[in-house]
This record gives sequence, structure tokens and C-alpha cells, in this order.
Amino acid sequence: MKRSIAFCGLDCEKCDAYIATKNNDQVLREKTAKLWAELNNAPILPEHINCAGCRMNGAKTVFCSSLCEIRKCAVAKGLETCGECAEKDTCPKVGAIWQNNPQAKKNLEG
Repeated sequence: MKRSIAFCGLDCEKCDAYIATKNNDQVLREKTAKLWAELNNAPILPEHINCAGCRMNGAKTVFCSSLCEIRKCAVAKGLETCGECAEKDTCPKVGAIWQNNPQAKKNLEG
């Protein structure tokens, strides 16, 4: 499995924060910060838009590093991904991701 697949199965390579970090794209950082600030009604600034990927060493957005309940849970359980978790099929946290993005669940299968 690619290391760019997050604990929940989302593909970090498709995330604007990851893309902006990888390409050092300040314009994309600014655009993403503006959008995320509006969507989350939060003070998100371009300098917050840096992420090397959920399961990779390096920079993470504030959400990914300290607010994501899925990431916190998987790390606490010592899991490579949620795909290894015995509770994955009944977990409301990862279930919400998979309901909105079925590909995320497929990314964790086999």
C-alpha cells in the first residue's frame, strides 16, 4: 500500500495541502487556506497549509496532526491503517469518511 494513503484510506496525493507542500506552491497554499477557512469558519492561513502526508514523517496540517480523531485512534492502537482494525465496519468515525468517499475504503482493501 502506498504510504500516501492516510489511516482512513483517503489518498493524500489528492489533497491540496499535500500537493502545495510537495510542489512548494504558494498560490495553492493561499487558495486552499482561504477555502478551508471559509468551510471551517476558522482562521486558517497559508502557512498552515503544509503536509507531507498522514502516515509520513514531516509536516502536517493542524487538523491532521492533532485534531483528526481517526489518526489519533489508529496511532494509539498502533495500526498501519484503519483497514487493520477489528472495529472498522462499525466505527462511526471512519464510516463517515467511507460513506462520503467509498474509494477510501477500497484503498485499504488488499
